[in-house]
Amino acid sequence: MTDSSSSSPASPRRTALDATHRALGATMTDFAGWDMPLRYASERDEHLAVRGRAGLFDLSHMGEITLTGPQAADALDYALVGNIGKVAVGRARYTMICDAEGGILDDLIVYRLGGQEFMVVANASNAQVVLDALTERAAGFDVSVRDDRDAYALLAVQGPKAAEILTSLTDADLAGLKYYAGLPGTVAGVSALIARTGYTGEDGFELFVGPSDAERLWQALTEAGAGLGLVPAGLSCRDTLRLEAGMPLYGHELTKATTPFDAGLGRVVKFEKAGDFVGRAALAAAAEKAESAPPRKLVGLVAKGRRVPRAGFSVVASDGSVIGEVTSGAPSPTLGKPIAMAYVDAAHAEPGTAGVSVDIRGSHEPYEVVALPFYKRER
Repeated sequence: MTDSSSSSPASPRRTALDATHRALGATMTDFAGWDMPLRYASERDEHLAVRGRAGLFDLSHMGEITLTGPQAADALDYALVGNIGKVAVGRARYTMICDAEGGILDDLIVYRLGGQEFMVVANASNAQVVLDALTERAAGFDVSVRDDRDAYALLAVQGPKAAEILTSLTDADLAGLKYYAGLPGTVAGVSALIARTGYTGEDGFELFVGPSDAERLWQALTEAGAGLGLVPAGLSCRDTLRLEAGMPLYGHELTKATTPFDAGLGRVVKFEKAGDFVGRAALAAAAEKAESAPPRKLVGLVAKGRRVPRAGFSVVASDGSVIGEVTSGAPSPTLGKPIAMAYVDAAHAEPGTAGVSVDIRGSHEPYEVVALPFYKRER
């Protein structure tokens, strides 16, 4: 790190697996203040490996925050939009933290590790914001908020072969581990929280371990998956995988200027829970507006040509009027054509709406409006 008195920016942080990534020839990139692997070889090949076999990811940049104490559940019910007190021990919940105006500060996964212990996992770019907000909102509750970002390395095995690979390294009951559940166990001799969660649209597992155990576990997973087509996978293919699966990305589909209802994720807001929570009144108004006259809706767009849309590009109607904006766009290795997510005017949001184009550097390229997700795995 540079000295605090220097005007030079701080160097990116490195995960416990940094040397491993560099030995594998990874292309590294600065992501949310971390030096992370973007790709190892072909991002398309990595993407297709996860869809057809398995990929191994380093996600150690994610932010873990632990809440413990008799009122941990009450504090989280006040701080977050979800009904966290109803989450059973060993289960996880996708939720959000909003500001008083209903704007999204981050989307989160909360794991209930015990009756009075929860782990909140935030996006790397928002981890400090979430930590600060949880600390402030927990005041007055009998709960301790702990920054555990340095306590964990996070590895993910994703894809149809993930369970087979992991089963060879653990005696944990993976068959009985439901989606959005987690249990403590040992993987390749390493103590881990084994969670059946992911951000790829495939079956898979996320393994929370001590940083000193990360390299040992990475090598064990690599060896166990060698005969099953496992490949190391970087952030680039993780982005195209989540896009195909219709999963939102903070800073793109989710921002402080959007509410969960704007994003079509109003189901995560639990008005039925007892007591007040931050943003309740504003979110109630947003829910009513979304039901009666939503200004824009999040939709999928599939290209009829080959040009790729990018975030910020305008979506236009047949008369040339701007009816929306692309939030994420990329070539889809699975579909074989460019795709995008975009917020568009409600009048143009129905799947099959004709005459919709994306303005790509002055050229109006035709796109088809489709329902999300673009891809759904067979179960």
